[in-house]
Amino acid sequence: MPAKARVSARGRFTDAAIAVLAAAAIVVHVVLRFAVGASPHVTHLPLFAALALGGVPLVLRLVAKAARREFGADLLAGISIVTAVLLGQYLAGTLVVLMLSGGTALEHYAVRSAASVLEALARRMPSVAHLRRGATVADVGLDAIAVGDLVEVHPHEICPVDGVVVSGHGAMDESYLTGEPFVMAKTPGSQVLSGAVNGESALTIRATRLAVDSRYATIMQVMRASEQRRPRLRRLGDRLGAIYTPVAIAVAVAAWVESGEAVRFLAVLVIATPCPLLIAIPVAVIGSISLAAKRGIIVKDPAVLEQIEACRTIIFDKTGTLTYGRPALTEQLAAPGVDAAATLRLAASLERYSKHPLAGAILEAARREGLELADAEAIAERPFEGLAGTVGGVGVRITNRKYLAGACPAAAANLPPVAGGLECVVLVGNAYAATYRFRDAPRAESPSFIGHLAPKHLLRRALLLSGDRESEVRYLAEEVGITELVAGASPEDKVALVRKETARAKTIFVGDGINDAPALMAATVGLAFGQHSDITAEAAGAVIMDTSLLKVDEFFHVSRRMRRIALQSAVGGMAASLVGMGVAATGHLVPVAGAITQEIIDLVVVLNALRAAWPGGELSDF
Repeated sequence: MPAKARVSARGRFTDAAIAVLAAAAIVVHVVLRFAVGASPHVTHLPLFAALALGGVPLVLRLVAKAARREFGADLLAGISIVTAVLLGQYLAGTLVVLMLSGGTALEHYAVRSAASVLEALARRMPSVAHLRRGATVADVGLDAIAVGDLVEVHPHEICPVDGVVVSGHGAMDESYLTGEPFVMAKTPGSQVLSGAVNGESALTIRATRLAVDSRYATIMQVMRASEQRRPRLRRLGDRLGAIYTPVAIAVAVAAWVESGEAVRFLAVLVIATPCPLLIAIPVAVIGSISLAAKRGIIVKDPAVLEQIEACRTIIFDKTGTLTYGRPALTEQLAAPGVDAAATLRLAASLERYSKHPLAGAILEAARREGLELADAEAIAERPFEGLAGTVGGVGVRITNRKYLAGACPAAAANLPPVAGGLECVVLVGNAYAATYRFRDAPRAESPSFIGHLAPKHLLRRALLLSGDRESEVRYLAEEVGITELVAGASPEDKVALVRKETARAKTIFVGDGINDAPALMAATVGLAFGQHSDITAEAAGAVIMDTSLLKVDEFFHVSRRMRRIALQSAVGGMAASLVGMGVAATGHLVPVAGAITQEIIDLVVVLNALRAAWPGGELSDF
């Protein structure tokens, strides 16, 4: 384990151990005092232990922060611990120890670490490859694969290296790596990427790169760089505490200097204990995390709830976010005099026997039209020639424009102009019958969602970022109402653009594939769609489980509501504390009465913060 990771793990353990110790000490103290009726000397012993073993390390840590000129609400809590000890209010001091260590421990465990992302990436890749040498196949480590070696990829395995297919016919799911929405057919001569998931047929590939130089390894390298440059988010409590802490200390010192009584200094600090910041804000955050989870949104990093309202730029990956992530037959351009429905029936009857990524779209179109399919015979699927067979005694071929131009130039002259998206050509009885065009259709809610972002959520810019061809990206941008787009972007390009935009204004990045993970980490707030990849889920600040833009909007509203309730609780609590500090500074509130007053304030603000977990009306506005 790296030294930084060991230090982080040790910090999490220390905070958790201190919290457990403080909680146990409070329970034992209460039992000894009220159930046993022991003397104060005995009942205070567990509190002394908690303050010595837990309070001292926390105070020393806060002193170190103060030396670095980092002044937050936790610094005032440290002063409160010392003040409580000096006042002899050991229970109050132990409660502050519990609040401070417990909140830090919970945040450590709630926030995903960079190591877990990289570990998930590493776990996904196979540790061995099936190396073929002559007639034998041996399992070897990836570092033993040289450029030019033959590697077998078995059904449903993850491809270990970049290469070219030399034998076998099948398909690979490259969507998480490339951003392309489709499973890609693989025949001899096809390129394959490391990290792609093989289909149901075994393939033999020739390695074209070393494993350390593969596409998957490159994504891991980009991920490491992205983590090292990840935006450091300043929490709401820290920002408020940076103002509140010096004010409280100044009032306490002024009261001491003006009156000459040290007890006034102590009385002011007791009532100034920042429980509204230490308790109310975390309660509001935890309540909002619970509310989001009930609506299918898993918050990985609580900081995103505080940050998303301040974002002014939103960047979308194309595939699977604004689109459904699957091909659909959008146009059937039949030749003159050809029955479109009859042609579709023949094409679908043949595609039943194909693993091509567009076969499912043709079959779905035939199902929607209620066509009854027939049996096919003499089926063949040769490289670069497409799918051929006989349906009801009629020869049918589903191929591409390039093959048709070479095999039948006269028929190719009748083809419609090239357009964006994917297409295939259907021949019936060796005559041109139809051209089918396919697109990854935009989600029905995408245009209205994009249109409401600026007026409802103050997002000034929306960008579409994709690894797809420009024609596809521009088509989708026009369909959903986005004017800024970048096409053909690699994971490195995505990270660079997100960093550039984040330097201008806080950003939200919405994506769903492994190729999006570095960009998710580079943005101020990363939102991952769906459950397709644990890599993406680890890299994101929140995961939208239902793969719906409506859920993204609900997350905006949960965040806005959380900030409103947290600010009400924190600012209201601090305002009440400031009034109490003024009363204590004039000598009208002794330390014990100040502690009681502060407890009443704490109770009110915590009850208000608990509202964040309640549904509270509509959570969408488009």
